[in-house]
Amino acid sequence: MARNKYPEETVNKILDVSMQLFLEKGYEHTSIQDIVNNLGGLSKGAIYHHFKSKEDILNGVMDKLYQGNDNEIDHIKRLEKNANMTGLEKLQALFTSALDNPRQEDMFQMAPDFIKNPQMLVMQLEGIFKESAPHYVQPIIEEGIADGSIQTEYPKELAEVILLLINIWLIPLIHEDDPNNVANRFALFQEMMAKLGIEVFDAVAIERLEKFRKLYEQKK
Repeated sequence: MARNKYPEETVNKILDVSMQLFLEKGYEHTSIQDIVNNLGGLSKGAIYHHFKSKEDILNGVMDKLYQGNDNEIDHIKRLEKNANMTGLEKLQALFTSALDNPRQEDMFQMAPDFIKNPQMLVMQLEGIFKESAPHYVQPIIEEGIADGSIQTEYPKELAEVILLLINIWLIPLIHEDDPNNVANRFALFQEMMAKLGIEVFDAVAIERLEKFRKLYEQKK
């Protein structure tokens, strides 16, 4: 067999085709053969030369989907420098912006089951504890403590628990559940945050979360 002179192009083609199929059909309903059928002549062997499994392809798709997030980081930096906003207002703006990100909709359209793909769940947890909480959310909470808009003695732990509740407990990517139970989780989350004086989501944000849940249900 001839050596592939352009392995990077092949990998990108596999990832692009796979992403499109995951978005159209959902991850669970896309087979390796579906991917092969849309690769324009590439064989199943070509896929397994670069990826060990469909889960490995999904990891590559997610890496590609979330790479180049410079715009999001720039937005966070602009928020941090905005002297006209309190820490609480910045925290609310941060989560509203995250829900506006089109990549979130793509994630829910692909509808991966994190329990069946534990590597993705581990990546999610690592992202919370090593990046999102300490570098993005905690500094804003500390600013809120300084200006009096957020009342807590535990900025690090509060940043972690908010992200864990949102990214693990609220979303159905981790566990299948009745829609009413998901709605109850949203309501309880809002109630808990309100008692802490931190209403993270407004009504518009709740509507977006509900939209994501429906997208996920359609692809399951």
